[in-house]
Amino acid sequence: MRKALVVGIDYYASVSHLHGCVNDAHSVKSVLERHTDGSINFDVKLLSGTGPSDPVSRSQLKDAVKELFSGDSETALFYFAGHGFVEETGGYLITSECTTGDDGLSLNDVIILANASTAKNKVIILDSCHSGVAGTSANNKTHSAELAEGITILTASTADQYANEQNGSGVFTSLLVDALSGAAANLVGEITPGSIYAHIDQSLGPWEQRPVFKTNVKSFVSLRRVQPPIDLASLRRICELFPGPGYEFPLDPSYEPELKGRDAGMPPPDPENTRIFAVLQKFNRLNLLVPVNAMHMWNAAMESKACRLTALGEHYRRLVEKNRI
Repeated sequence: MRKALVVGIDYYASVSHLHGCVNDAHSVKSVLERHTDGSINFDVKLLSGTGPSDPVSRSQLKDAVKELFSGDSETALFYFAGHGFVEETGGYLITSECTTGDDGLSLNDVIILANASTAKNKVIILDSCHSGVAGTSANNKTHSAELAEGITILTASTADQYANEQNGSGVFTSLLVDALSGAAANLVGEITPGSIYAHIDQSLGPWEQRPVFKTNVKSFVSLRRVQPPIDLASLRRICELFPGPGYEFPLDPSYEPELKGRDAGMPPPDPENTRIFAVLQKFNRLNLLVPVNAMHMWNAAMESKACRLTALGEHYRRLVEKNRI
């Protein structure tokens, strides 16, 4: 069982309104509910504070977080978009009725609930100002995280920074949704918190808000599956075609299906070899292999040269060899 609590608050009675948090919450809900093949992913509960008749209160948020982290779910994910506040005693998620900031939901309370949860994986994603303080004890001068096993925290900014909106959406959440939509997927189509952070980290420069990533896990959970860039049957052939580290696969003109550019005396295309070459070209496009002493795979075939695995290709070869794919 996988469940997610997704919260977006635009309406605040006493502090400035926000404009993109509810839309961000709907976007996150939409991308989490199903994998790209249409199968069910997370069972999502949405809380949205859109106006005076639809606020999100501190007690409502805390009760929902308690419910999220109760039970033995495989993964419990909490996403929050809204105002954040930080002071000497820690950070807070500001709800619709708050007036001072420290009357919001304490991030320490969120971490306490997550630490006590029996869910196998607990993922906390915060798009709010100063959210990087999450997981750090107010009495801990080294600012090291205090997380139970199975917890991952991903925040839009450090404890000292604001989280920005752009074009009606949070900068962080726009990148998060892109990552979950496939930009952070590996070659088997899995998207993990680590790959999401890598995508966001690369997308934000050193002068912009900096995302924060804290985790205490033995292995990353997949948060979503997308269509992989290569079919798994083809990927699994990598051990067949490259039986050992450093192996160079020999090519010749019979592997190239095109007739154009052939010199007299070259062997014609061989159907079996051209099928193999199509797989090798897929590997090449995904940076799993490169031609040896040739500009392109076409040149390698026509000049009877070879191709070899890159470091990434060797990584996937080992995974296939160990039956992990």
